[in-house]
Amino acid sequence: MSYKAATGRLDGCKEDAAMSDKVIYRASEGVAEVRLNRPEKKNAILPEMYAAMADGILAAETDAAVRAIVIGGEGGSFTAGNDLSDFLNRPSSEETPPVRRFMTALSRAEKPVVAAVDGLAIGIGTTLLLHCDLVVASTRSRFQMPFVNLGLVPEFASSWLLPARIGYPRAAELLLLAESMDAVTAKDFGLVNRVVEPAEVEAAALDLARRLAAKPPEALRQSKRLMRADPDSVLQRMEQENAEFSRLLASPEAREAFTAFLEKRAPDFGKVA
Repeated sequence: MSYKAATGRLDGCKEDAAMSDKVIYRASEGVAEVRLNRPEKKNAILPEMYAAMADGILAAETDAAVRAIVIGGEGGSFTAGNDLSDFLNRPSSEETPPVRRFMTALSRAEKPVVAAVDGLAIGIGTTLLLHCDLVVASTRSRFQMPFVNLGLVPEFASSWLLPARIGYPRAAELLLLAESMDAVTAKDFGLVNRVVEPAEVEAAALDLARRLAAKPPEALRQSKRLMRADPDSVLQRMEQENAEFSRLLASPEAREAFTAFLEKRAPDFGKVA
């Protein structure tokens, strides 16, 4: 697998995975950056973007010169989550959808991962933070996991990792009521390490990543391994969630929730059989 610095793209991977101009990959000073680049849609994620992010993480993992990874977004948004119109019109029929490749790559990353969050962090934009080692957020960041509102269930092992991290009562507010929170609340809950002004997010995240990159790499990897939840248990919970998520994605509730969102109206679950 090779890296083309001129284009920010990865070669030697699956054709539909790496050739997305909606994900930027660059590496320097021991740090690889994987950045969502669809600002006109608030970095809402398409399948090819998940594939490109997975490839970026795997490229960083296999590059001996890379010691730390930063995940971020361009244009004042981290990510608005999945592109709902794409979800509604193109349910995945692949045996291993790109989103699962991304989940597996991030959850099993051995090198430390720093998230640089600015603006919206919706759905997987919040749940992926549970798999990062350090999180920097801007003062204008907003976090929400609206899965139940969309007729779905939580994903990325968040149904297990979130209650373990912040306690069941708080997790219930965020997952069952789908309440949003600001960066200060996220920091108080233990989901964010540092809150800075928007103009400082990238520099702060890169500073942390470079500090990590300067550490003894094997000691760093083993320390992360010992601190993190058992990867097989995380994968098992993800598979349980994915099975239920896929089932509900085709349900009348989800179709009504998605359609109402796209039509900018309140959903009517009373008419759903």
